[in-house]
Amino acid sequence: MSVTKNDMVIEIAKKTGIEQQKVKQVVQLTLDSIIDILTNEGRIELRNFGVFEVRTRKARKARNPRTGAEVMVASKKVVTFKAGKIMEERIDSPSGAPSSAASSAPATNPSSGGN
Repeated sequence: MSVTKNDMVIEIAKKTGIEQQKVKQVVQLTLDSIIDILTNEGRIELRNFGVFEVRTRKARKARNPRTGAEVMVASKKVVTFKAGKIMEERIDSPSGAPSSAASSAPATNPSSGGN
């Protein structure tokens, strides 16, 4: 079973107590912003979630599966996604729950010098 955007909106509305119409608007604005950033910048990094990046797939030769004839497939832009560390850990864990190290450890900033 796949989860739809509407399912996600309902779940967020339940957890936050915010009405569904407002949640739906925020979710849609977030998704639209991701698309706009990818269109203009080509990359968006969402820490601990992952990185979306626009890449160009090269032109290539392919075969028509019905006729077997060779055809040229033009180059095109595609969006790739690489999962962040926390997402990979949660997906890889047996229960899908956050690992105790990731959820209980305080966030530190290495550039702050510890103070």
